[in-house]
Amino acid sequence: MRETTTEPDVTPAAPGPSTRPGSVLPLPAGRGWLLAALLGATVLGTISNNIVNVPLRQITADFGAPVTQGVLVASASVLVLAVAMPLTGWISDRLGRRRTLVLALSVLLAGTVGAAVAPTLALMVVSRGLQGLGCAAVPTAVMGMLARSFPPERRSRVMGAWGAANGIGQAIGPPVGGLVADAFGWRAIFGALVPLTLGVLALTLRVVPRDSGQPARIDPVGAGSLTLGVALLMTAATAAPQPGVPVWAPVVGAVLGVCALAVFVRTGLRRAAPFIDPRLLIEIRWLRSATGVFVQQSSLAAVLVAVPLYLTGVTRLSAAVTGVLIFALPLVWAVLAPVVGVLADRVGPRPVLRTGLSLLVAVDIGLAVVLGSGAQRLVPIIALLVSAGVGIALVQTPALTGATRSPAGQKGTGLGLFNMMRFVGAAVGTAGVAAAWPDGLGWLFAGCASVAAAGLVISFRGRELPDPRPAAAVDAPVRRG
Repeated sequence: MRETTTEPDVTPAAPGPSTRPGSVLPLPAGRGWLLAALLGATVLGTISNNIVNVPLRQITADFGAPVTQGVLVASASVLVLAVAMPLTGWISDRLGRRRTLVLALSVLLAGTVGAAVAPTLALMVVSRGLQGLGCAAVPTAVMGMLARSFPPERRSRVMGAWGAANGIGQAIGPPVGGLVADAFGWRAIFGALVPLTLGVLALTLRVVPRDSGQPARIDPVGAGSLTLGVALLMTAATAAPQPGVPVWAPVVGAVLGVCALAVFVRTGLRRAAPFIDPRLLIEIRWLRSATGVFVQQSSLAAVLVAVPLYLTGVTRLSAAVTGVLIFALPLVWAVLAPVVGVLADRVGPRPVLRTGLSLLVAVDIGLAVVLGSGAQRLVPIIALLVSAGVGIALVQTPALTGATRSPAGQKGTGLGLFNMMRFVGAAVGTAGVAAAWPDGLGWLFAGCASVAAAGLVISFRGRELPDPRPAAAVDAPVRRG
């Protein structure tokens, strides 16, 4: 059955003295360039996250570290992304989307330079964390700008384009990382990203319209307890599979993390102006979307880290060939994302979301069987990668649309928390690979299938609420420069 929504028809009003977050921006004359800048930042951030997945063995060998420690090079950025994401939403509201995006790209540039010249594995991990910090603010600022710059009737299609940009980044990263590392060494990967980052930063400064932030106090207890809770849980998940870490340390970290999140919920329900009202996070549209994107990202991260390690280790393929094979998943995702946006507008997002989640359940089961058995035939692996790309595309666009339509999604903090769920999923998937490698890949993907099945169940729960009505007026002229 088609999901019906009641999105208000919002038209920009006359300009006034300031632009409020949540209001609808007038469409700038250079709308195509604006879209190019926002999607370019998205592609760059995605590439920065996944470009080390294929040459991970080269990096660990160069530093003389085991693969389990080398996984930290891949997980450091997503760990910092997940931890920082809620605060980036508040920063985006406070500074404005454009300033936040410029700041994010500048920090990303610093982390990229640091990774290119890092003399030790520890400094490499720190630089990757700095890259993650820069990338953390990109999704919230971009999603907020897209939602405010395009009319509601085009929301799914624009979010489909944003999903395609993520897919393109995922498509480009692994093969480029493998090819460049084989030809010039892994440090050249980050050297090539420096001019790209400078180019996207220059385009952002030129075409993204200025918008005013909204002076607002931050709830220090709510923001601090949420950030601490996520940090402790993600650190516990990342540290647990590392050699030399005592068993009690991640357990204590996980318990303290849960306690911190309990403080966040308790204070959020009691304060008049909380960091974000926890009740907004159980509204079905936000909850369904956040769960869907968590499932998508945890399965995606597990595939994009485990399969390259499997192909370069078990089947003995080169990094370059492995990167080309991995290319199948994000290529299918990128090609289908705009089509899924149109489909979601026509038949409703929920049926599309459910179809994607069902497909991910089947793909994860297939990977559990194939990788768990140690099979070396490439045909079933490639078929599963293609199917995973289809499932990712079907889940992402309706999840993004649902998040921006939810009451929580009208706030920068709500979008920050939604994107936090994306990268918490990615961090969990990556940590799962470190824990399962090399003999537990079957159990890893069986777990991913169970999580996807739980997300599918949640997609059938709850009733719909009316779409939130954003601010009807725009108070400031949009300037470019």
